[in-house]
Amino acid sequence: MEYIAKEKAEFYSGDGYSGMDYPSLDKDINFAVINISTRSPKTGYQVNTACKELLYIMNGNGTLYMKNDSSETKFKQGDVIVIDKNECYAFDGNFEAAVPCTPAWTSEQHEYVD
Repeated sequence: MEYIAKEKAEFYSGDGYSGMDYPSLDKDINFAVINISTRSPKTGYQVNTACKELLYIMNGNGTLYMKNDSSETKFKQGDVIVIDKNECYAFDGNFEAAVPCTPAWTSEQHEYVD
C-alpha cells in the first residue's frame, strides 16, 4: 500500500494547461489531475510511447482529436477516455480530469508530433 498526501503532489503548468502529479514509487501506475483551458498542444499532437492513459472528466467539456483517423470526439463531465500508447492526440476545451497512467508516465516517453 502506498499513500500520497495532496501536500506531496507536484504542481506544473504550461501554455493553457496545468496539473498536479502525485509522486509514486510504483512503476506500473501513477496518477495526476490535469486542467486544460485551450488546445493542448497548441499545434500538432502529442503521443505517449510507453503508457496507456485513462481520463475521467471531473468537470468541464472539450474535444479529443486523433491524428491517425482524423476523428473528433466531444466529451463532458462524467465521461471516460482511454488513450492507448502510441496514439497521437490533442485536446481542446476547458476541463479538469483525473488521469491514471499504466505503466507510470514519464516525460521521456512523451513526445510532440506534427
